[in-house]
Amino acid sequence: MSDAPAANSGKQGKKPPVGKPFQKGKSGNPTGRPKALKEVVDLARSHTTTAIEALARIASSQTAPESAVVSAANALLDRAWGKPKDTVALENAEGGKPFQIVIRKLSDG
Repeated sequence: MSDAPAANSGKQGKKPPVGKPFQKGKSGNPTGRPKALKEVVDLARSHTTTAIEALARIASSQTAPESAVVSAANALLDRAWGKPKDTVALENAEGGKPFQIVIRKLSDG
């Protein structure tokens, strides 16, 4: 056996199409979303009020573990106000260049 690198055989793998991979006028999903998915989404949405009430009960519970109270409170705030942005842009008090403070989430739980 030789220690020399193997020569390129000239054969290259098929490259994925660049840009739009579908022919003009052809859909990549001609049948649309599956009906079962819509039914699951509709069923889940029908329980929205119950789920929000359960989160509110947990968030205000005196006996629930602190981690459950915090998780429930975060879920309620995220749904009411949206998730907080990770970056905040501030202006320098002296009118100089703007600076950013980046807040990173350390862990999910």
